[in-house]
This record gives sequence, C-alpha cells and structure tokens, in this order.
Amino acid sequence: MKKYIQITAGRGPVECARAVALVAKELMKEYPLLHLVDAEEHDNEPGCFMSITFSCNAEKPQLEAMARNWEGSILYRATANSYRPTHKRRNWFVGVNFIDEIELPDVSETDIRYESCRSGGKGGQNVNKVETAVRAIHIPSGISVRCSDERSQSQNKALARERLLLKLKEKSQELLATATKDAWSNHSDLQRGNPVKTFSGKL
Repeated sequence: MKKYIQITAGRGPVECARAVALVAKELMKEYPLLHLVDAEEHDNEPGCFMSITFSCNAEKPQLEAMARNWEGSILYRATANSYRPTHKRRNWFVGVNFIDEIELPDVSETDIRYESCRSGGKGGQNVNKVETAVRAIHIPSGISVRCSDERSQSQNKALARERLLLKLKEKSQELLATATKDAWSNHSDLQRGNPVKTFSGKL
C-alpha cells in the first residue's frame, strides 16, 4: 500500500518554512525508508521549504500507525530565531497530511507532455552530456514539474509524473477551498493548536 506524506507550512512565514525542513528530518529519523517525492523551496531563504512530500510503501497497519502518530498539526518551539531575532513569537506550526495514492487525479497520458533536458549539478560526465532530466507538462492547465533526481531518464520520467499528479491534486484542493471558503486545503489553511507532536530547537 502506498501513501504520500506531505509536510506543509501553509501560508506561514519563513519560520514555518524552516520548521518544515526540521520536522522532515525528524520524520526521516523515525522512518528512514521514506522516499522524497517533491520539495517546494521558500522563495528567498535557503534551507526553508513551503512543503516537502514523501512517499511510503508499507503494510496498512504500519501506515495507520504512522498517521496516528504524525497526521495533524506539529508544533516547533523555537529556542532562537535567526530570521527575526527580536520576534517575540516562539511557537510555529506546520501541518502533516497523509494522502492515499488512489486520491491522485486520474490524468490521461495524452494530457501530459514530456521533455528531456540536461541535468545540472554534480553527477559526473554522464549527467552533463546526457539529457537525463525530464520536464512533465500538464497540457490543459500548463502546470509543469522538472525532475533530475535519478541518473536514468526513465526513472526521472516516472518521478516527474508522480510529482505532476501531486501538484494537480494540490491545485484542485486550492480551487475547492476558494469555491467553498471553508474546505480544508493543505496549502491554504493550517490548523493550529492541539499539536500531535512538539519539537524544539533553533530556527
């Protein structure tokens, strides 16, 4: 059984975006076999993320136990704030959401265009000379993602498709929340208080 685990800062400030990265590290300590699917970086601050999404293949009881322990609001209590040192607020919240694979949108392959491109960064001559990176574009909406995580183009294509479906789901949630004004949206509304877990440390 496969689930996606998304850690999100909602519409929170940079402190929440930093907390997303720190909470993701704690989650990986507990479940080291999680696979990183997507990470939406903060616009201005390195090491800060508006959301990080993992995938997990496990038996249903294990996934249910994970959800009981992690799904909901997570409190990160700052012992120091490197972004706004004089800010009085110390409690910052992020949300953890579990998404079933079957909840991903059913998108026809004819609606997705794949483009190959060269990967950047480390990886040796193979990365620099061979177009292993893949960009997946949802033709009807124009939403696109790029993947260069893996060394083979086929692996990057599969991961790009997975990321694209997650982006489309997020977009549909945002549209639904806008239309109903009281619907839950991972990136629009973040429930604060009554945290399922609390961590502390320097932001």
